[in-house]
Amino acid sequence: MATTTQQPQKQGSDLNILAFWKAQQIPWRITVIRTSLERLAYKMLLPYLSLYIILMGATKTQLGFITSAGLLLMAFIGPALGNLIDTKGPKRAYIFGICILIGSYLAFGGARVWQVAALGMFLHQVGAGVGTASCASICGNCLASCDRAKGMLVCESLAAGLLGMVGPMISGWFLVNVMGVGANETPTDPETIRPLFFIAVGITIVTLLLVIFKLEDLRWSGSVKKEKRSILKDGMAILKADKNCRKWVLCAAISNVPYTMIVPYVQVFAAQEKGASASELAAIATATALTSVICGYFVGILSDRYGRKKTLLATILMYMLGIAVLLVSKSTKLLIFVGLMSGFQEIGAPVSGAIQNELVPRQIMGRWQGVVRFFSSMFGAFLAAVAGIIYDTLGGQWVFIIYLACEAFLRIPLLMSLPETLTYQVDESKFADLMN
Repeated sequence: MATTTQQPQKQGSDLNILAFWKAQQIPWRITVIRTSLERLAYKMLLPYLSLYIILMGATKTQLGFITSAGLLLMAFIGPALGNLIDTKGPKRAYIFGICILIGSYLAFGGARVWQVAALGMFLHQVGAGVGTASCASICGNCLASCDRAKGMLVCESLAAGLLGMVGPMISGWFLVNVMGVGANETPTDPETIRPLFFIAVGITIVTLLLVIFKLEDLRWSGSVKKEKRSILKDGMAILKADKNCRKWVLCAAISNVPYTMIVPYVQVFAAQEKGASASELAAIATATALTSVICGYFVGILSDRYGRKKTLLATILMYMLGIAVLLVSKSTKLLIFVGLMSGFQEIGAPVSGAIQNELVPRQIMGRWQGVVRFFSSMFGAFLAAVAGIIYDTLGGQWVFIIYLACEAFLRIPLLMSLPETLTYQVDESKFADLMN
């Protein structure tokens, strides 16, 4: 039990972010820098990404199928990727994912027809997924449990969040002052957006060089196994070992819904249904990052002190509030509030990741992440395909209503049935066969 003299010191160290940074392992710090730069590139593009493809001639249904295809591929390679990370370490997968991202931005930038831009979006789904798996493995293994949420939110809010806030400001300024888009107008020509992708290529090449030359070759398994393991059998064994793993797979599948049903359509819905201008679209993305910067690290402190479940539940409810306002608002001024609330979705993702990492032994974390990614990507791929059809046939509002129902009636009840992982001790005997 902690003494009363220790608690104030703990509080002081929580708020001393520089000391926290210096105390962490170098691979984690490199991951934070890489993620932050990649977030800068992505957030520059985010306000205009879906709009760019639609301006080139794609429909909402086709946009949904593009997102679905990328998720389907990630579902099938997820377990193999997790096994690779467990046995060979995350560096190779990291480099592969970043190379795919570079290819995606080149496809976007060089596209003259929407089908090539669609290839860019497909590659971005895959590259981001591979990179995120490697990043999650490093965070899960390099951060102590008592620091895990804070550490993941240092990355999400103070690093990636800050640059994520700068990104849309840069792209918004670029479109208005360099490409000549009116500050109160929505972009109507894809050529005005195209140069942003080449800027993203340059930033992503820098992150590739950082990982190649600065990230050490990490491995956490007790030994590199010479015998081949069945990825399918290992995945099923993890799910059979603990009912909490089965519950979490469902939770994680629903937590992926915002990225498949909401993020691809928020900017399009705001522009086409609410009349948002180029500056307002950029402001939504900036506001999202602002919430991460201001609130992210403190949410991490709360999560590490008082529990993951309560903290994650609060972020889910705040995001749901933002989506509800998007549906009912009649003024574009309220879209800033939507952006601010959307930041809680990004804050909640690392808290969700902390819960996921604490449900299994570290020796099988890569395979566990592969299992989760398989089911969440399969579910997300289905919803992404359906979302585009729903948007084109029933109306964009139904995409958001379905998401709210998934959270209220599925994810939140499942989350409340899980143990509080901050104090949860994994029974490693349940996973003994997987750790041999």
